[in-house]
Amino acid sequence: MMNRIEAVILDWAGTTVDFGSFAPTQIFIEAFKSAFDIDITLAQARIPMGLGKWQHIEALGKLPEIDAMWQARFGRSMTSEDIDAIYQTFMPLQIAKVVDFAAPIDGVVSTITTLRGQGVKIGSCSGYPRAVMEKLVPAAATLGYQPDYWIASDDLAAGGRPGPWMALQNVIELAVNSVSHCVKVDDAVPGIEEGRNAGMWSIGLAISGNEFGKTWDEYQGMSQEDISPLRQQAADKLYAAGAHYVIDTLSDLPRVIDEINGRLANGEKP
Repeated sequence: MMNRIEAVILDWAGTTVDFGSFAPTQIFIEAFKSAFDIDITLAQARIPMGLGKWQHIEALGKLPEIDAMWQARFGRSMTSEDIDAIYQTFMPLQIAKVVDFAAPIDGVVSTITTLRGQGVKIGSCSGYPRAVMEKLVPAAATLGYQPDYWIASDDLAAGGRPGPWMALQNVIELAVNSVSHCVKVDDAVPGIEEGRNAGMWSIGLAISGNEFGKTWDEYQGMSQEDISPLRQQAADKLYAAGAHYVIDTLSDLPRVIDEINGRLANGEKP
């Protein structure tokens, strides 16, 4: 058995598609407004990013400022029935719009080609439920990105992030010999924790995803002076969650895998 990385397990929004992770965040804003006429901000919508979407709504309801709005409007905190109502509003909106955010992030397709050329398998998992993924996956495939395996947040009875189960299902389906030969890549804290909980090398993305929170066009128009503090803020949060490495975008992944291969060869584990 070669002591090197056998598989990378990639998140979707903010990692391989949807620079800035806007598809889910914007829909949360619309769902809260439509279901209960509650106005949440984009910054608030981003806070629990990476969780399954029902759990994301639950976490939003527990934010002090949103709970205060709920108390003022309804005289109580958010209930499970409220979460269900928002989720039922969220789902058709997300299914309808996710294909508009299916284009691979710049550099993703060439990076996947490079990794496959090195014999690395390409797995994936997402905070999206299966109904959304069934729209996103074929749309991304027509635009050039198709992993070897994917799994959705509601596919396993054990649950989703930050638990290890989706990542470990990739290990099973891709027939990887050791979790220490896997790299989990994600742009949000629950996904970093997922990789660590699965015993994998965990790599955060500081610029392409949720923590940086800019569109590709906005990013392209920013000066280095504007980029640096946002990148540092994102990196600090991802490192605090347990990331072994933090890189800007997936384009930087091959060089880090080379470094990890060297560490594995020296007997290191995640």
